[in-house]
Amino acid sequence: MPVLHNAGSYVIAMYFEDHNPPHVHVVGPDFEGLVAIGDSAVFRGSIPSKFSREALRWIEENRETLLGKWNERH
Repeated sequence: MPVLHNAGSYVIAMYFEDHNPPHVHVVGPDFEGLVAIGDSAVFRGSIPSKFSREALRWIEENRETLLGKWNERH
């Protein structure tokens, strides 16, 4: 699971052999949420509110790069 962003309390990672839709995993010590890259929607699991705003903003700001990485590997 390549880590794309380490925020200290959580990481944002992408499994390169993962299923569609294109997404990233936001993983903390006691949570995991899958977030669609296209619209930053959490579609599986959950992200505590104290982390979600920052994580979703990072995903939105890096959407083009994340989609490029997804497309390279799929």
